[in-house]
Amino acid sequence: MALFTTALNSGSNGNCYYVGNNIEAVLIDAGISCRETEKRMLRLGLSIKKVKAIFISHEHDDHINGAKVLSQKHQLPVYITKTTLQNCRFNLPNEMVHHFTDNDQVNIGNLTVSAFSKLHDASDPHSFTVKDNEGVCVGIFTDIGKACEQVIFHFKQCHAAYLEANYDSAMLDKGNYPYHLKRRISGGNGHLSNAQALELFKRHRSDKLSHLILSHLSKNNNSPELVENTFADHAGTTKIIVASRFKETEVFQIIHTPAANENDFYKPAKEQSSLFKE
Repeated sequence: MALFTTALNSGSNGNCYYVGNNIEAVLIDAGISCRETEKRMLRLGLSIKKVKAIFISHEHDDHINGAKVLSQKHQLPVYITKTTLQNCRFNLPNEMVHHFTDNDQVNIGNLTVSAFSKLHDASDPHSFTVKDNEGVCVGIFTDIGKACEQVIFHFKQCHAAYLEANYDSAMLDKGNYPYHLKRRISGGNGHLSNAQALELFKRHRSDKLSHLILSHLSKNNNSPELVENTFADHAGTTKIIVASRFKETEVFQIIHTPAANENDFYKPAKEQSSLFKE
């Protein structure tokens, strides 16, 4: 068995991550429009009909902008904490809302979505891992002020992980953001720097971590080239990818045991397209 995953968008302009098997899938956050979500999935050969639920990490606009329309158009249940929903600027029919709390596990077909709290400047922020019934695990670790025990525990379980590398400390310090915004970003309840993300990766990655997708890069205080270079010398057998704030990544196939050759454990979406059709 395998999980298939892509970042449909990753950045302060919108976040949306797809994780699924051959039968069903979930979206972690829905921060781009319904139309753009559909368009990007179509380009990748992914069927929107396989998406069975949306999980919301917190109420910031770049994580919820498309949630209401996606839910209404495709009759998708939205999993969200009560506090987060109270702080969102949209209403959903009661039957489409499902609440979760810290450390809950939600079964969506053969997928198990685990929610865990994290440090971020939102009302009730959570991150998620998604596992299949054979234990293949994909984690989404973005919008994190620092790597708390919960984040570290779940990161260690992952075969693939979306890990925030939001800013370069020198670029942030020298940049033109006001002091209060610099403090918000770097103050322990904002975002992970490149150095903090690298430290988490070096100290706590599992030998089974085949893919690390570096995510939620700042437009003004980071660059894909800088992030890629920061991690290149430490990658080992892990494939390093930098997610874009402008377009979707390819679809990655994640299996239980990493292979010595990357071609054994992933193929670009165009080679896997038959797996995603209805």
